[in-house]
Amino acid sequence: MEPPFPPGAHVQDDGTHFTIWSEHAETIDLVLFDADDSEILRKRLDMRQGGWHHTFVETVGPGTRYGYRVDGRYDPANGHWFDPSKLLVDPYALAIDRPFVQDPRLGERGVDTAALVPKGIVTILPEPGFSEPPRFSPGGLIYELPVRAFTMLHPQVPEAQRGTIAALGHPAVIAHLKTLGVAAVELMPIAAWLDERHLPPLWLRNAWGYNTIPFMTLDPRLAPGGIADLADVVATLHAAGISVFLDMVFNHSGESDAQGSTVSLRGIDGANYFRMADGALINDTGCGNTLACERPPMQRLILDTLRHFVVNAGIDGFRFDLAPVLARGPDGFDPQAPLLAAMAADPVLHDRVMIAEPWDLGPGGYQFGRFPAPWLEWSDRYRDDVRRFWRGDAGRIGDLVTRIAGSSDVFAGPFTRGVSFIAAHDGFTLADCVSYETKHNEANGEGNRDGHTPNHSWNNGAEGPSDDPAIIDARRRDVKALLATLFATRGTIMLTAGDEFGRSQRGNNNAYCQDNAFTWLDWSNRDTELEAFVAGLSGIRAQCPSLADPTLVTDSNVSWLRPDGCAFTVDDWYDPATGAIAMRLAGVTVLFNRTPDPITFVTPAATVQARSVMFVPDAD
Repeated sequence: MEPPFPPGAHVQDDGTHFTIWSEHAETIDLVLFDADDSEILRKRLDMRQGGWHHTFVETVGPGTRYGYRVDGRYDPANGHWFDPSKLLVDPYALAIDRPFVQDPRLGERGVDTAALVPKGIVTILPEPGFSEPPRFSPGGLIYELPVRAFTMLHPQVPEAQRGTIAALGHPAVIAHLKTLGVAAVELMPIAAWLDERHLPPLWLRNAWGYNTIPFMTLDPRLAPGGIADLADVVATLHAAGISVFLDMVFNHSGESDAQGSTVSLRGIDGANYFRMADGALINDTGCGNTLACERPPMQRLILDTLRHFVVNAGIDGFRFDLAPVLARGPDGFDPQAPLLAAMAADPVLHDRVMIAEPWDLGPGGYQFGRFPAPWLEWSDRYRDDVRRFWRGDAGRIGDLVTRIAGSSDVFAGPFTRGVSFIAAHDGFTLADCVSYETKHNEANGEGNRDGHTPNHSWNNGAEGPSDDPAIIDARRRDVKALLATLFATRGTIMLTAGDEFGRSQRGNNNAYCQDNAFTWLDWSNRDTELEAFVAGLSGIRAQCPSLADPTLVTDSNVSWLRPDGCAFTVDDWYDPATGAIAMRLAGVTVLFNRTPDPITFVTPAATVQARSVMFVPDAD
């Protein structure tokens, strides 16, 4: 049933309507606060049919701070964490007055949290002005970046702007993106987030933002001007020909497990917003809870959130963290799930670029290749197979060819929908991939137990930093070979910010809690020669459209050749020693050689240095 007024706080000429949904709440009180955090009004909401609660407060307008206190049965085994001592943030809040700060009292029953929890701010949005279709086309370069870490150390960005969304519109940042040929920036989560509760005792804090509450509210540390900051930057990037994607976390709430914080969804109606079984929260995310995306309340919240960012900021697309949760129901993952179908049919969202991280931790959680077209999907198989090939693993030539050709073993065609990448925010940086054989996450305070153990990485003879010229040269060749392979790959590719100039996280492959020099990009000491190499690769890709073409290659549009110019045979494909191959496409031939010696390729004639990639354009 539709609510009497749209969910959230909606301003009228004579006051503001407040509307919130909860099926199981017995009472909901609206609480208003002044600028000093003093309570100035408490008003009981009327319950309407369908679980909607509503009230209208005269003379209340923009800038008013508010929250809710929700009462009902306390029965966590059945999803009820009702506790009127807890001040709760409106899931539809458009702004909050401060960042979240972790505190044990947020999870203690009967302890008042009004002084601890951010207040929602009644907000009037500008008239919607964004109706243009996305600029991004499959085959472009996506540039993944963490907003705060990206500019915290940028010498050309004014100090007051560093670490914020506004910094992304700085001319120096735009120039860097244009030099690299970036088609779309993918912003890691920018919604307000709450640190995991084990971090404050370790003097650590969340640096990635994958612990969001609520979803429409931008974190004040990144966007002190709220949605206007995002809209301004999107307009600037659009003017430069660059699309903007948001990384969204709809798989779990930052309220964590049964002992976690009660600050929003958990206290409003946990039985509906969270998935449960046998009296416990289901944890298909590894973060303590899993959102019930199969249920109408959560579906509506997700769809309204996505529409909000499209209509009010002009966002071109979305990447979904642990995306199988979006399509999980009682019987597991369903590519035709109601939420995915609703996105495809929605008049605002149907043409947006949708990107899945196609795995979670639940049963049957690996769903790479099963999201409905035209969804794009992160390809961990590409990452792993390309790393294995350049590491020198035997028998990997077929895997390499399958990945750079668009992963026809995963996508039936005619297009590849994979997003190919060598490194992402989660895992080793590109430079660390060839410098560390094992993870080094000791700084995270978990005894190096966190993070992925199999990284398919290598160290070229020394673990970590080295002064040996031979090791340095070998690592540089490997990095360039990996980057060149990425830019020679069919379809959409992704580069993580800083990998183009050699960023390192000192072997930390799970730096989510390192809001410091581990993750802040070091612009002053970047490798400008490597950066120029990447810009050159991007230029080659732009000049040879057959490289970026998302159409899966077939025998009619590609030839795979041995160094002597002859076509690959069955024996060549299965020879574990095979380490060199030429890919001939319309307009260009790409030569791959991971062997330790230079090889002369006969067609076309070219000498390839050890472990390298060369592009040979067709003669005019």
